[in-house]
Amino acid sequence: MAKTNPSFLNGVPELLVLRLLSRRAMYGYEIVQEIRLQTNEGLTFGEGCIYPYLHYLEAEKFVRSRRQEVGGRSRNYYELTAAGHKRLARLTDEWARVATAVAALMGGQHA
Repeated sequence: MAKTNPSFLNGVPELLVLRLLSRRAMYGYEIVQEIRLQTNEGLTFGEGCIYPYLHYLEAEKFVRSRRQEVGGRSRNYYELTAAGHKRLARLTDEWARVATAVAALMGGQHA
């Protein structure tokens, strides 16, 4: 399995991060691990990819962060804002439209 993701996945990390944060507050490395786990390692985004998205989402007020001490370590937990929930809904609709269109063109056939 390749350790990198194809370029057409541009924007997918944002959708996945928002989806995970819609379930519960999480810290960055936890998000990286959950994406890997929940996609059965089909998608792997490193911290170098996820943290810029978190910073962007926070700057745009789609998420907010809070520092919390856990087991002697300070972690920055992120959670969705009301605007983040709206952004997630919009991106989910766009993803569904694109996935349906690609599936229609591909006709369910594999190369």
